[in-house]
Amino acid sequence: MPARTGVKRDYYEVLGVSREASADEIKRAYRRLAMQFHPDRVPAERKKEAEERFKEISEAYEVLADEQKRVLYDRYGHAGVEQQVWGGQGFDWSRFTRFTDIEDLFGEDVLRDFLGGSIFDQFFGRRQGAQPRRAADLRYDLEIDLEDVVRGTRRTIDVPRVVACPACRGTGAEGGNVVRCPQCNGSGQVSQVQQRGYTRVVTIGTCPRCNGRGQWLERPCARCNGSGARHETSVLTVDVPVGARDGMRLRLAGRGEADLRGGPPGDLYLVLHVREHPVFRRQGNDLVLDLPVTVAQASLGADVDVPTLDGTARLRIPAGTQTHTFLRLRRKGLPDVEGGPPGDQLVRVLVVTPTNLTPEERRYFERLRELEEMPRRKGIFSRFRP
Repeated sequence: MPARTGVKRDYYEVLGVSREASADEIKRAYRRLAMQFHPDRVPAERKKEAEERFKEISEAYEVLADEQKRVLYDRYGHAGVEQQVWGGQGFDWSRFTRFTDIEDLFGEDVLRDFLGGSIFDQFFGRRQGAQPRRAADLRYDLEIDLEDVVRGTRRTIDVPRVVACPACRGTGAEGGNVVRCPQCNGSGQVSQVQQRGYTRVVTIGTCPRCNGRGQWLERPCARCNGSGARHETSVLTVDVPVGARDGMRLRLAGRGEADLRGGPPGDLYLVLHVREHPVFRRQGNDLVLDLPVTVAQASLGADVDVPTLDGTARLRIPAGTQTHTFLRLRRKGLPDVEGGPPGDQLVRVLVVTPTNLTPEERRYFERLRELEEMPRRKGIFSRFRP
């Protein structure tokens, strides 16, 4: 039901609860109605109506959710609340104290927009004393070697970032002394009224004098020229975990950009890139190695030494091994970053055909060919003969 023009409805009627409703019932009613009439959740043609309804719901909840305000309202009605709580000025959005309930409903990102320039600012005004946003996060790309994945490593990195100027404590004012902006009275916004026929249009925008900060610098800081910031390079020591994966992100809380308005700093995200290895290829936690062998080794079988990331290992090549056969060295792969069992090393056998034969080698291969052509033996292509 839309609000009646010029008549302030009973707060209990607005929320649809009885006068004996408990605090939990009032909160549930507010949550349901706030979700229903949130201006971003209705079609464009209903947005104006939803904005008015949302403000009405919030005003009722502001009073009925507070025990002392509710007692005043039950005893004296709207006049008692306006005189004793709002000093005769009536409700406006800057007096709303239940922002945590909005965060619960719509999430932290919506609340940040709500406080810092969303559609609500256009109709209800910016909330005085709103908490500043968290500063920006930073990204740092770090290359590591495959050996670092096996053993882990500790690296020292240089991270350029913006921090608050120590001379003015991030305020931009000499000695850290700031005053309320005289043009916007500290709100960071100014309004402009335009008369269009019978309609008066109010536009709210960023204050040009303080650039939306709500503060005025009488004497800008000489060290940072009034910006409140300076660039520095932080030297950080980071531990790369055993078993780290390519593209893995490590979060260093509070090591991002500093917020110049007193908000919490951002985070630093370390993105790992594992360099290509000249010998091994990575497949998850497994390692793949190409091992060239001679025709004789593949035919007769052999025991060979195979390189691993942890030295060498002895590998048995069975007789008659074909090229591209995979042999497995168990638990010789990479450790698991989550503490699971390590991977294996997969050895792909590549049978190498000899070139530039010596006279003696040529005689042996010619003799082998004669033996393969003897009637008592079938060559590998015999099944294709007619």
